[in-house]
Amino acid sequence: MDMEVLRRKISTFRGDGGRVRITDDSLLMEILMAWEQWKGPSKDFYREIGVSQRGMASIIGKAKKLRREGHFPAEEFKEIKVNGPELTQPGPCLGIELCWDQNKVIRFPQVDQLLEFLKKVA
Repeated sequence: MDMEVLRRKISTFRGDGGRVRITDDSLLMEILMAWEQWKGPSKDFYREIGVSQRGMASIIGKAKKLRREGHFPAEEFKEIKVNGPELTQPGPCLGIELCWDQNKVIRFPQVDQLLEFLKKVA
């Protein structure tokens, strides 16, 4: 994000006394995203956008609160695919292991089989 553009957007919310009061939720989100992507010292960030540390702390806190409450989504959902062994192959750590009477181990490759077994023994 271009910090000069962000600085100008913030300056439109500056009052007569120089205090910044941002009422636009989308601008709060832009500021929060810029803050999260900033890689330098925080003092440089405040100087770059022209807001004091105290003023920025309340702005970022307000933006984080809005994000937690769901006013704007944090990010788009990204599906991650994991390559690994198929669940149908026998081997360790696949399915469910149940320690039964006298330390006997019973393995169930699927949850349905475990539920069926528990119904029958109950």
